[in-house]
Amino acid sequence: MKLAPHWASAACWSTGRTAVQRLALAALVSSGLAGCAGQPLLVTPPTLAVTPISQDLESLPPPRSEFVVAVYGFKDLTGQRKPSDTIADLSTAVTQGGGALLVDALMRVAKGKWFRVAEREGLPNLLQERQLIRATRAEYKDETPMAPLLFAGAMLEGGIISYDANTSTSGFGARFLGIGGNADARIDEVTVNLRLVSVQTGQVMRSVTIRKSVASTRLQGNVYRYTSENRILELEGGVSQNEPMQFAVRQAIQKAVYALVMEGAETGLWEFADPVQGHMLLQEYKVSMLATQAAPRPGVSTK
Repeated sequence: MKLAPHWASAACWSTGRTAVQRLALAALVSSGLAGCAGQPLLVTPPTLAVTPISQDLESLPPPRSEFVVAVYGFKDLTGQRKPSDTIADLSTAVTQGGGALLVDALMRVAKGKWFRVAEREGLPNLLQERQLIRATRAEYKDETPMAPLLFAGAMLEGGIISYDANTSTSGFGARFLGIGGNADARIDEVTVNLRLVSVQTGQVMRSVTIRKSVASTRLQGNVYRYTSENRILELEGGVSQNEPMQFAVRQAIQKAVYALVMEGAETGLWEFADPVQGHMLLQEYKVSMLATQAAPRPGVSTK
């Protein structure tokens, strides 16, 4: 269950108020709430879904030659539902759009100069559209031949293979003279696997597994104390921040594509157009891998 924000509230009660005063106070609070309800909610304009790893993919140098790949999908293999402490939530724990995220990541590598992606997830729609074109051309005696479909030399298989909730939790709180506060955090983890498979032989040429931590934090404070003999001040407020699961899965898939490019270049599956620049990137990748394995910490890591 995601951590929910606490909304600020304040109340100051006096046992000596008359019924008229209480009615006046209720009317004042109601009018205040009505005024707040008329205010527009915070609206942000739509933005491109770009992550720090997106920039790493786009900044990669181009290859010596393009590589044609097919993506038939990138499924959720966890079978898990959203964790909830109160209700049985039927929503899935992770996104079901992994295939679209994988294609987007492939198209970002070297700004689209590395992979040519053949559409396969929507293949039935594509074949039906081509059939409609053939039928229309035959009806109007148009003998212009259709271009052949792009075929791939390799397929990208895999999926979201693990989702673990509450792998780590922490918290701290304190209270003194009716004034206190507390902070807590939790860590979930999502894991993806990506495999490069040869179409002609069926051999798995490379396989990478990426784990991504998903953080949720909450900070809240409250006051409860007597301001006079018959008056109580009660105040509470807080804020929470939850990393979107879709954003975490996107970063994990992008990191898997980046690792696949690096390891494929290292084993000779493909080559950088600039060997010197490619060698430098490979050395940086190896150093980052060694650092991740030596001191694992929350974030994106390669297994």
